[in-house]
Amino acid sequence: MHKRYLSVAAALGLAVAALGTTAATAVDSPRAGADSASSVSTAASVAKYNGSGEEAAANKAFFEAVVKAVAEKRAANPGAKAVTVTYNASQAPTFRQQIASSTSIWNAAVTNVKLQSGTSGASFSYREGNDPRGSYASTDGHGRGYIFLDYRQNQQYNSTRVTAHETGHVLGLPDNYRGPCSELMSGGGPGTSCQNAQPNAAERARVNQLWANGLAKAIKQVQK
Repeated sequence: MHKRYLSVAAALGLAVAALGTTAATAVDSPRAGADSASSVSTAASVAKYNGSGEEAAANKAFFEAVVKAVAEKRAANPGAKAVTVTYNASQAPTFRQQIASSTSIWNAAVTNVKLQSGTSGASFSYREGNDPRGSYASTDGHGRGYIFLDYRQNQQYNSTRVTAHETGHVLGLPDNYRGPCSELMSGGGPGTSCQNAQPNAAERARVNQLWANGLAKAIKQVQK
């Protein structure tokens, strides 16, 4: 059974995408009171893998919601040259460095979409805290969503890989836990020795394809 960051769960009616990753790299200690409403994560929740069709559907829903939000902005401003997805990282200060690294990784890896930090008009955000499900992505299906980064998991696994993997779902990539360490979306499958935080050639090509074809289709639908 493959290791992964969390077991799949539905939270507060939101579509939850459970994501995985590997390799031990500690992050800063949890900030006091950062997420007092969440239960503390456990070793079992960190390692458990229980993939499902529900999870895959949630990943797809997050991507489609973000694409729709970007399409609406571009329809309102057809002269925009760059396809940009804005995120808000203000609610995950402990992971500021990892989020910045993930952004740099993806912006260097793909050409048809760019990630940009900002507090206005963000399509998704990053949050931090303790959660028994571990790290996950969640969307309301209306162009808004967030990536939750769990403290304990990010202390046990390579935190930049966790963040880049989670962000890969926002860009349209599904999980593939049977993949090798060289595949970013293999998550926790390769084991804790895996330190890779870079998408491979196939993953880069897939994101470029999704944002070329998927966005064009979404813009046409918005313009109708």
